[in-house]
Amino acid sequence: MKPVFSPELLLPAGSLAKMRAAYDFGADAVYAGQPRYSLRARNNEFRLEQIGQGIAEAHARGRKFFVTSNLIAHNDKVRTYLRDIEPVIDLKPDALIMADPGLIMQVREKWPEVPIHLSVQANTTNSATVKFWQRAGISRIILSRELSLDEIESIRQDCPDMELEVFVHGALCIAYSGRCLLSGYFNRRDPNQGTCTNACRWDYKTHAADDQASDAGDAQPTKLESDFDFAAAQQEAESAFAATSTCGGGSRHPLADRVYLLEEKERPGQLMPIMEDEHGTYIMNSKDLRAVEHVARLAKIGVDSLKIEGRTKSLYYVARTAQVYRRAIDDAVAGRPFNPELLLELEGLANRGYTGGLLERRPSQDYQNYITGHSVAHRSQFVGEVKSVREDGWAEVETKNRFAVGDTLEIIHPSGNRRVKLERMTSLEGAPVEVAPGSPVRVWVPLEGPSEGALIARML
Repeated sequence: MKPVFSPELLLPAGSLAKMRAAYDFGADAVYAGQPRYSLRARNNEFRLEQIGQGIAEAHARGRKFFVTSNLIAHNDKVRTYLRDIEPVIDLKPDALIMADPGLIMQVREKWPEVPIHLSVQANTTNSATVKFWQRAGISRIILSRELSLDEIESIRQDCPDMELEVFVHGALCIAYSGRCLLSGYFNRRDPNQGTCTNACRWDYKTHAADDQASDAGDAQPTKLESDFDFAAAQQEAESAFAATSTCGGGSRHPLADRVYLLEEKERPGQLMPIMEDEHGTYIMNSKDLRAVEHVARLAKIGVDSLKIEGRTKSLYYVARTAQVYRRAIDDAVAGRPFNPELLLELEGLANRGYTGGLLERRPSQDYQNYITGHSVAHRSQFVGEVKSVREDGWAEVETKNRFAVGDTLEIIHPSGNRRVKLERMTSLEGAPVEVAPGSPVRVWVPLEGPSEGALIARML
């Protein structure tokens, strides 16, 4: 039997700490955005110094570090791009992730040796386009989110000598700058092939959101005062901004940096995060992509890289998804059957309900959480991070959610996960504690085995 190809596991890195967690828990590579020239630049600590440190640490571990530079540029960015990207290239990232043909041309002309991965923002949906970009010197194509598993397999067969990458987990952008997936997402009718249901014209409500309230970093709805008129407030803000700024020339209005939630009239409760940066407006799908059950198929197809979304997500999200998808890849390569326990482990992450996206045109109900439309902690809940460990084995834990003496805790560590029954707990001063409330409390907890830097979940 032909051996199954082992794809690369690619994780997001919104910070150096998340990068390290990704590597610790099984990632082969990470991607980090260059703020001025990448999409979704919010919550991104990677300036030039951090990029350099990240690349150095990755290479010391024998791992890869990709720099995302994937905006569709206007002229003002074109004029400065080569100047600003040169010091990044000097740091020797393993590849640039790019989307704009003009910027790609410039990089290929000046630095022909630099590998370029074509961003999903270029929306590659067919083998002819893959071959076009291959002739242009692109070394890897990140395939469109619109493709099914069968379409991915067809492209692989038509383009056997091109590296292919596929998103397998996380929130996915379903509309950006007119390249829209709304109709396909809601009705399975492709807006980019002439069958659009004009989902952009439906009746949407706007909700305020808080993107710091969730353990995973997802946008959560916030309660508005009963007399708050969003439309009036928006008009007032825009009027005030217009008085002090000219189009394209002033600073961004502070309200533009907030995350909001859209709710379509006929789909109550399906909240789609919407955000904006200087490059455009982004609408995310109301559920999170989950394709861990398709890893074996993708590996058999010969996909080179499996990509997880989430540069704005939490350290726990990065560690947990890396660990789960690492196990799925290893099982697939070893020929072991899919382990449904992996689905339960992902359910323990804060999520908005899972979907197979467009990978399956008629997805199996067995693998999906459409009923609740939000995360259900069937198995565990993230409750803390280990900050330090004493010689006697007691760990200093920064709490994230409530746990108590008598609970069974899962210690999530790169050396392997284990469960312990919490028998005792003390304050930092040594006083007995029965219950550790949510953040930001710190307590001492006795843990068996390796615990430095561990994440802790409470079994439910």
